[in-house]
Amino acid sequence: MGTLTLTSLIPSIQEAMDVVSRELVGFIPAVSRDSTAERAAVGQAVVSPVVGAMAAEDLVPAAYAADTPNQTIGNVQMTISKARSVPFGITGEETLGLRNAGTLGDINAQRIAQAIRTLTNEVESDLAALHINASRAYGTAGATPFATAGDLSDFALARKILDDNGAPQSDMHMVLGGAAVANIRGKMSTLFQTNTGGVQSEALLRQGALGEYQGMLLHNSAQVREGVAVGTGAAATTNAAGYAVGATVITLASAGTGTILAGDIVTFAGDTNKYVVVSGDADTSNGGSITIAEPGLRVAMSAAAKAITVVAAATRNMFFHRSAIQLATRAPAMPEGGDDADDVMLVTDPVSGLTYEFCIYKQKRQVRYEINLAWGVKMIAPRHSGILLG
Repeated sequence: MGTLTLTSLIPSIQEAMDVVSRELVGFIPAVSRDSTAERAAVGQAVVSPVVGAMAAEDLVPAAYAADTPNQTIGNVQMTISKARSVPFGITGEETLGLRNAGTLGDINAQRIAQAIRTLTNEVESDLAALHINASRAYGTAGATPFATAGDLSDFALARKILDDNGAPQSDMHMVLGGAAVANIRGKMSTLFQTNTGGVQSEALLRQGALGEYQGMLLHNSAQVREGVAVGTGAAATTNAAGYAVGATVITLASAGTGTILAGDIVTFAGDTNKYVVVSGDADTSNGGSITIAEPGLRVAMSAAAKAITVVAAATRNMFFHRSAIQLATRAPAMPEGGDDADDVMLVTDPVSGLTYEFCIYKQKRQVRYEINLAWGVKMIAPRHSGILLG
């Protein structure tokens, strides 16, 4: 009997990755990714490099070029919050039966695909949960976007939030749930006009493929949050101090009832903007304060109490610049010298860029396989993200 290794599974692994990377995963390909084969433990901080703002200078004639200023390459510190494994096994009897039937390779590919799908969906779900850290929202709770034929306002006004907040003008993305995507495919006939929209309109019409509209690349994700629960705050008001444009901490009067939770979306009387709450208030009747996401108020608040409205539960589609959200993935930690795995292999998915760890453990008349991944997610630039309500 030959030595059992993972090498023979490479064709099945590659086939499985080709299937999973093309399913309804929208956030993973849209965010900044720092995916390496290095190992990391749960709770460990990892550093992902980022480039910060750069200063301009006057052009001054001189005999020689001045020294180039050293730009500091910044970094974002993130925590690996999860290390997850999807195991599956096969007995000697199962192996022999499937091999005799000529289906062993196909079954292996299907099981690997399902294991990778499970991990990928968890990562996607964690990224979707970052909606609570966005800056502002657009749309109406309970009303699916793109419902009016020929009306591109949902694109335009979502993009306006990113523009107002100073997001870079390229590499913008919008991740939508199934209902919003269905409206685009079923009602936005203006996007199907192949005589003006070219190949992109043809692909949307024939294959339902989403493209780039108004500078935002569209994605469909099965993990977009639906019916997100909100606080119970009612009849709450601000105090009468007044607040300038850009203010983020808003003091409440002792009025109203209920709660305003982190992640809630609120409006203030006299201001149509919808702000995402970073820090809430457990009891509005006792006053206290709430903090809204950067860049804060878009409209100055006069020195008078303003009614606060908590936006109802809704689907939270998202739009953002790629640099707003960071995903870091690593191989899970191993003890020094490794464990008793008979073979370990790290394989990078060429489409998603995620690196998965594959392990094989020989046991009594059966074999255990594991597919493992460690990761962490973080909203690093809230001002460059927003929510499209549905």
